[in-house]
Amino acid sequence: MQRLERIAAHLSPSPSPAGMSSQPSPVTTHVLDTARGCPAAGLPLRLVRADGPISEVISSGVTNADGRCPNLIDRVRFTPGRYRMEFDTGVYFSQQQTVGFYPFVHITFDIIDPKQHYHVPLLLSPYGYSTYRGS
Repeated sequence: MQRLERIAAHLSPSPSPAGMSSQPSPVTTHVLDTARGCPAAGLPLRLVRADGPISEVISSGVTNADGRCPNLIDRVRFTPGRYRMEFDTGVYFSQQQTVGFYPFVHITFDIIDPKQHYHVPLLLSPYGYSTYRGS
């Protein structure tokens, strides 16, 4: 019986990173470097719960080759409230050997209906940035 259990465990899908479910994150981002005309790969970021005077880091990660950071939060932990995405643009621009004016970009947003999907894109250049609620 142990042999069958080992084989079954080997064939089972790997657990998602940081205990995340296999369902897509209800909050996503996509960072594009508009000055270079490509995704901003390697940009560190954090998702923070920003209700009240004390903030809680929900997750952190680095954008992938497509400028995305999957699995920021799962549906179970995603509740109404105020959240903030914190992008460490200073690290990113340093990696690109570029001087940037904004060392950090913080985007704060309110979640009213956690059943919806929230996409928070960031269009980034060394001397400016823009965001909007995407789909």
